[in-house]
Amino acid sequence: MTPAQIAQVRKSYAQIVLNLEQVAALFYQRLLELDPSAGSMFRGDPIMQRTKLGAALASLVGSLGQVDRILPALRALGRAQARKGINAEHYALVGEALIWTLDHALHDDFTAETRRAWIAAFGFVAWAMTGVAEEDWCEAEAA
Repeated sequence: MTPAQIAQVRKSYAQIVLNLEQVAALFYQRLLELDPSAGSMFRGDPIMQRTKLGAALASLVGSLGQVDRILPALRALGRAQARKGINAEHYALVGEALIWTLDHALHDDFTAETRRAWIAAFGFVAWAMTGVAEEDWCEAEAA
């Protein structure tokens, strides 16, 4: 990501952080509209799931520009998600729901520039997590 994209993600995140629980609820609502079976990816209390999403966004935003800091955690999370059967198609679905949610939460402030910045940020996360799943699969096939 470019420094300008990082700044754009941080600026837009600052606009939604005070309403993060509502934003998370909107995200999960949209995710289930896109794919009702996606609910099986998220086990447990819906309020806890919204809290986890808020924490994940805060971690992502706080780590932007510091790939070495966030990459090990993303790789570990990717391995855990792969064991649960979560794959690249799921990440695409989550990305679509996230961008839709940000568009609706930020309204006119969700400019084309902001959209591109968030797509880049989520794209990195998905790349890191799904790349690990593919590496694990290749290692298992080689064994």
